[in-house]
Amino acid sequence: MADDVFKALADPTRRLILDELTDRNGQTLFEICARLVNRHGLGLSRQAVSQHLAVLETAGLVTTRREGRYKFHDLDTEPLEHIVSRWLGPKTPKRPQTPKTPESTP
Repeated sequence: MADDVFKALADPTRRLILDELTDRNGQTLFEICARLVNRHGLGLSRQAVSQHLAVLETAGLVTTRREGRYKFHDLDTEPLEHIVSRWLGPKTPKRPQTPKTPESTP
């Protein structure tokens, strides 16, 4: 699963889509396309954005929900939390550094 997350985050367009969902969650495909054009100057087709959203959904970073004829896309940060906890783990207090003395330096 982590491989899917890294693959999804590797593309700058997908990162922009995640940025837009962070700014305003629950957008339709049309809204995401419009924001990418207006805010970032990306003239991608709806099909291209839809494919990017499919990669993000496979990675678990985006979930979808239907309301009537509309499909809304929501950000899910849980896969990112797993990655962060994998390497950062719980916070541990740092050890105090001992000051260097002139005698100990070569």
